[in-house]
Amino acid sequence: MTSKTKKNETTRLSLKDAFEVEHARRELERRSRAEAERRQQEEDLASAERLYDALAADPEFLASHKLTVDRRRYTVSLDHQDYRLAAYFEAGKASVTAADKRSTLTGSAAPRKQESAETVEEALAALAKFLADETR
Repeated sequence: MTSKTKKNETTRLSLKDAFEVEHARRELERRSRAEAERRQQEEDLASAERLYDALAADPEFLASHKLTVDRRRYTVSLDHQDYRLAAYFEAGKASVTAADKRSTLTGSAAPRKQESAETVEEALAALAKFLADETR
């Protein structure tokens, strides 16, 4: 019995030990979540930058349709005096919207259409579709 008693004494955890293990586990999980979120934000930002670059690559086309292109963090927008087309990147996807400026107060735009996109290319195609709808 003496060997069992010694074995139990050396392997027994205290409340403090258990707390410290749990605390360390939670901290590791928190850091993992924060790192994953940071990586996702970097990917979303890179996607917005790629879309912006694709849209801004043809200034003559933009000028011929009286469009300006702008990027604010995760959102890329094409603005016309009558409408706004925008793509917002979040969690690896894009939400592409078309909004009408004609029926709203100055500076705001009421969304009329919305489409989800999985890639920058799909977001570009959705913006092209919405632009075609606006210019017919």
